[in-house]
Amino acid sequence: MDQQRAHELLSAERLRIESLLEHLSSDTNAERLSAAAQGDLTDAGESIIAEQEGEATTATLRNRLAVIERAQKRLEAGTYGLSVRSGRPIPDERLEADPAAELTVEEVEEG
Repeated sequence: MDQQRAHELLSAERLRIESLLEHLSSDTNAERLSAAAQGDLTDAGESIIAEQEGEATTATLRNRLAVIERAQKRLEAGTYGLSVRSGRPIPDERLEADPAAELTVEEVEEG
């Protein structure tokens, strides 16, 4: 894959994830304020579950951001598009679908 295209894809994916994280943070703060305003009218269990789901989503998004950052470093180092496990080329089609892919499809399937 051409470096310019890879840079565009990674930048777009990074912006998308950062936007989701920002939106999630805003929603979480709004939900906390709403729950505090409602006081005893809200089910504590629902609040706890919603908070745990939000934390899990945030963790998943932060992990994805870390994967994107590693891909951007590989792009700078000239190793982008190569499997981090085997060094084999990752097909352009896979990189178009997931610009931060670290492994070939076969390696993912192998586990």
